[in-house]
Amino acid sequence: MKVNVRSAFEGQAVAAVKEILSSMGVEDADIRTEIPDNHDLAIPCFTFSKKAGMPPKELAEAIRSGITQSGLISSASALNGYLNFDIKWEDLAKETLESIIEKGSEYGAAPKSGLRVNVEHTSTNPTGPIHVGRARNPIIGDTLARCLKRCGHDVSTEYYVNDVGKQVVILTWGVNNISTALETGEERDKTDHRLVAYYRAANAMMESDSVVSEQISKMLRRFEAGDADVIRNVRKTAEAMLDGLKITLDGINVTLDRYTWESDFIADGSAAKVVSDLKSSKYASQTEDGSWNLDLKEFGIQGKNTRFTFTRSDGTTLYTTRDLAYHIDKFSRSDRAIDVLGEDQKLGSKQLCSALEILGCDRAPEAMFYSFVSLPEGKMSTRKGVVVYLDDLIDEAVGRAREEVLSRRSDLPKEKVDEIAAAVGIGAVRFNIIRVQPEKQLVFKWDEALSFDGNSGPYLQYVHARACSMLKRAGGYSQDADPSKLTDEYEVKLIKILSKFGSVLTSAGEMRRVHLLPAYGHELASAFNQFYAAVPVISSGSSRDARLTLVECSKTVLANVLDCLGIEALEEM
Repeated sequence: MKVNVRSAFEGQAVAAVKEILSSMGVEDADIRTEIPDNHDLAIPCFTFSKKAGMPPKELAEAIRSGITQSGLISSASALNGYLNFDIKWEDLAKETLESIIEKGSEYGAAPKSGLRVNVEHTSTNPTGPIHVGRARNPIIGDTLARCLKRCGHDVSTEYYVNDVGKQVVILTWGVNNISTALETGEERDKTDHRLVAYYRAANAMMESDSVVSEQISKMLRRFEAGDADVIRNVRKTAEAMLDGLKITLDGINVTLDRYTWESDFIADGSAAKVVSDLKSSKYASQTEDGSWNLDLKEFGIQGKNTRFTFTRSDGTTLYTTRDLAYHIDKFSRSDRAIDVLGEDQKLGSKQLCSALEILGCDRAPEAMFYSFVSLPEGKMSTRKGVVVYLDDLIDEAVGRAREEVLSRRSDLPKEKVDEIAAAVGIGAVRFNIIRVQPEKQLVFKWDEALSFDGNSGPYLQYVHARACSMLKRAGGYSQDADPSKLTDEYEVKLIKILSKFGSVLTSAGEMRRVHLLPAYGHELASAFNQFYAAVPVISSGSSRDARLTLVECSKTVLANVLDCLGIEALEEM
């Protein structure tokens, strides 16, 4: 296994700084590294300047004066409190190209860690099609899981099916009691689109008819009391809805390893055990109406949210109670549990972690929150029918991609056009959603989501296809990683970007910063296009093989980036 030169370079820079700080009497400094635009590595001095008793700018200058050009460090400089380092170019270029050639699709990946990581995502209520407002969840979750797998972990993705709540009971009542076929208002013949009409109709009847409301309430009570017939009936409806949702997820290249049913924690008694254990806690109390709750004031939760209710007055459990049983179950089969959650779940997640601590758990889930997608007109609602479905977005994206392909290529058979259009349309959707930092608001706009130029998924696919075309036109060549033949500024820039993929991948996975991947992909694609425009490749004489090797390495890393993003790496467009 080759030594990662960039990692070794970073280690040498950090060690040099630590040695100089130690000579100044500063031990255990919090040394962090960054990758700046104009250098190969930066170490900010702000985090340890107080320990050194010097302003960051002066400290950086003092440390810089003691650093020598040794090992992989070719130069060091200080600017505004930062120490900037540059790596020896020949070592970096040779190691990067040889590593990509050797590892191929595994380039950037870490060795197996043996760590079991559970990523729960999507988990949308099975009461209607997935709408664009929730589309970030499966795409973020799937991208994160792909990155974590490349970080060396044993990753399992999971969908927690809410088949117990009131909404799915309303849906089941509607399917069982509304005899006439309902008009969905849509042409799509898909289970989730057909069933959502029953949910809306039943919901309206419940709000206006007390008899219907009581029937639904009774059905819910029987369910939560463990009535096998009701559980089986609701499960059947939820499974039918899930069949439709799975088709949607498959349409954006998302598959899940496991579907866990909320009702299982009622049926196996684990939810009841959670209730029993919580009741014996010193934080538990019962209200006059008979419900039970926890006082979470000691856990930093204040105001009206201090009380965390875990049973209703009739003794039945709540979603929150069953969620506790679910997480205890997840902890038994994973070393890390990551929950991809909407921003509206921040309080619930904090309450959950507090209750787990009360139950004696020494672990807590890692929450990854995201802001919902909204329309320019405002929020979306499945219940009210104010919604853009993810299915519609996929169809529109693929349709627009087909028009784009046909406008550029008249030589392709229909099957090939359809294949390219599907890959490009889905790529546009996934890239557009991931490129925005999850915590930031994303207003859905058709023209931005389906852009085929600039910072977009189709742009990365196009650059990958261009590299494939160049290699095909070139015919045979010998792989050559000689850095002395790759000294043009555009070649240097491209190789340095290729060398960063491993560190970007680590940040995207381990630090759950998946938005870094599209940014890196765009940086790489742009650098390749600049190289392609500025440097002759096929007709470049003695540098031909080295430059074609650089094209091949760029193609490989672009394909790896696209795979992490769940986007197909096309060989022609």
